[in-house]
Amino acid sequence: MPLSGPEFQIPKSLLWLNRREDGRDWLRSLSDLLEAAQSSFNLDLSGPPFSGGNVSYVLPAKKDGVDAVLKIAFIDRESRHEADALKLWNGNGAVKLLAHDAELGALLLERCRPGDLLAEASGIDQMEVLTGLLQKLLVPANTPFSSLASEAEIWATTMHPDWIRAGKPCEQRLVDAAVEALKSLAQDQTEKVLLHQDLHGHNILSADRDAWLAIDPKPLSGDPAFCLSPIVRSSEFGHTKRAALYRLDRLSADLGLDRERARCWTIGQTMAWAFSSDQAYKHFDTARWLLGS
Repeated sequence: MPLSGPEFQIPKSLLWLNRREDGRDWLRSLSDLLEAAQSSFNLDLSGPPFSGGNVSYVLPAKKDGVDAVLKIAFIDRESRHEADALKLWNGNGAVKLLAHDAELGALLLERCRPGDLLAEASGIDQMEVLTGLLQKLLVPANTPFSSLASEAEIWATTMHPDWIRAGKPCEQRLVDAAVEALKSLAQDQTEKVLLHQDLHGHNILSADRDAWLAIDPKPLSGDPAFCLSPIVRSSEFGHTKRAALYRLDRLSADLGLDRERARCWTIGQTMAWAFSSDQAYKHFDTARWLLGS
């Protein structure tokens, strides 16, 4: 596959980055970054990019004849310690990191085959899969990861302005409840574990090395109860009040987590991420359900 010239195309899923100056700069440099990463890792690129990536360019590759995946990431606050998280997990519950070039934002990852999405799996207990993964992923962690408490403070500070900027698309009580929850939770001292803050059904793939592996961690360090937030709001596992509360009840019980803290963290992060989502109404639904309405 050519790395530059008229045949190199940026996937539509990345075009939203044109709304940011740093995003536009990254998109303009992407072809050069890809070529540099191919040289750095000594790779053969073996196909077109995978679809669906919103903050990275990901495509199949081969190194010394072995299948792998090359990921060129747009580095921001959420993604800058992805390689560190994958190193710490070392393949236990998550995809293995084979090589990393921090200057390029390039990661060489193991290839998951068959690579089916947990979101689309049938005939299995998806919550059991998630329990098993989280038992592996919730390992003690501190530096170099950003703290959940610090991230919660950012969310609480920016949420009201984001709500106004978005045109007040939901009732203010949802924003107020989320801010209150985040401010309260951020003050508490808890055990600190490595958190995958985007662990949903499209970031878990079937693999031959292990049944299911997590990808794209967006890591934080903090309260274990937070780990349920992305799962409870994951509409692919059922977008109804009953389904969301089932996930909260089932996983908090199975993992021995504080259900009330998990509920409040989910309200906070769900609303913090809502205003940049193209399915914001689903986030608002989840917040309402968790608030009892």
